[in-house]
Amino acid sequence: MRAMRAETFNGYKELKLVDVLKPAATDGKVLLRMTAAGVTPLDHTILSGTFHHAKLPLVLGNEGAGVVEEGGGTEFPVGSRVMFFGPYGAFEDGAYREWVAVRKQDLCLIPENIDDVSAAGIPVAYLTAQVALTRAGFQAGKTVLAPAIGGSVGNAVTQLARALGAKHAMSSTTNHAKAEQAQALGFKEVIDTSLEKLGDGVRRITGGYGADIVIDGIGGEVLSAALGVLALGGSLTTLGYSASRKTTIDVTDLIVPQASIRSLNMFLQPPAAVTDAWNVIVSLLKSGAIKPIVAKTFPLGEAADALRYLVEGRPFGRVVLTI
Repeated sequence: MRAMRAETFNGYKELKLVDVLKPAATDGKVLLRMTAAGVTPLDHTILSGTFHHAKLPLVLGNEGAGVVEEGGGTEFPVGSRVMFFGPYGAFEDGAYREWVAVRKQDLCLIPENIDDVSAAGIPVAYLTAQVALTRAGFQAGKTVLAPAIGGSVGNAVTQLARALGAKHAMSSTTNHAKAEQAQALGFKEVIDTSLEKLGDGVRRITGGYGADIVIDGIGGEVLSAALGVLALGGSLTTLGYSASRKTTIDVTDLIVPQASIRSLNMFLQPPAAVTDAWNVIVSLLKSGAIKPIVAKTFPLGEAADALRYLVEGRPFGRVVLTI
């Protein structure tokens, strides 16, 4: 079968189309015929050689959608459309291939109103967003900020918070065109940081109150600025570093409001937390309260171009490989 595999960790050019053995439905795994795979910043991190746990050669991709061919039992019958997320593409071969064997606990049935391409870009962003909101103690009526409306996690947090009853579900962008696009898509509380500072925008939207919860997948200066908008007793969860792994913080942004900062690693979440998140997400997908946004699709053999487009093009929405 065909697979896009990293032969070395040295950038886009090292992702090669190769023939590999088709996996089997053994050791409790479910065999899927892949239909689409999500492309994520983690794939680029691994391919660049800055993720220290991956071993070569490695088929990338830790999320995707497919059709059950074998091993799903009564829970996932043959022919079922499913989506998945797990350690694939990081600690073992992943989704950038025509077939994959996935642990049953990592699977979720795709709602009938969601197509496979959209489903492939759901697991990482929405699971991360929902788990982060839950761990931060989200309740209806709270104010939430998730920077980067065009990014996967920022967009997912904003959608989920809004659907679950946040008083304010805020995001941001450094790009004026993206701000206009977000407005056209119905995101009314997006701060255009090419026109105003993040903190000024949050205070404007909330009448000076601030954010009870910040979910940041950007890092760098954005994280530093986001700390300055926390409301009394607020919390910031850091879970990504697409801008930078390093930042400088003003400790009074934590001390004065008695706020807190914490981290989230999805690979270390207990199965029950993931199951609970799936239940919330699927219900909202079925009702149409949340809708995944796909910016562009690429065929499997153009995975390197897809990654380059994601990282350098900074699109509004997900990038997905069709298989």
